[in-house]
Amino acid sequence: MKGIICMHYFMGLYDRPFELVASGEKIVEVRLYDRKRRNLKIGDLITFNKLTNPLEDVTVRIKDLTRFPTFKEMYQAIPKEAMGSTDSSLEEMLEKTYTIYSPEKEQEWGTLAITIEKHETD
Repeated sequence: MKGIICMHYFMGLYDRPFELVASGEKIVEVRLYDRKRRNLKIGDLITFNKLTNPLEDVTVRIKDLTRFPTFKEMYQAIPKEAMGSTDSSLEEMLEKTYTIYSPEKEQEWGTLAITIEKHETD
């Protein structure tokens, strides 16, 4: 994508999701569609830092962005494997999500599925 201007964003991830993104197993990151995420565009870069060790990071390129009204609708539409949640039920996925994002914020902003691929540096 030489010659194309893209933005570079920085976000944190907990250990397990970070490891799954770093290994390439997790290809969809889940976020609120808040002010910061409204700026994301296909082709932009995101560097994820591991929250427990900010010196560890992995950079990905955004391949696709899909909005959903709720996390439940998102989780029903996207294969669990793509989100790194193969061992979790829909209820468990929602429960984990609501420890990070409140249902009130979900209702206010909506949700965003960010499809990613590891970014190889030139």
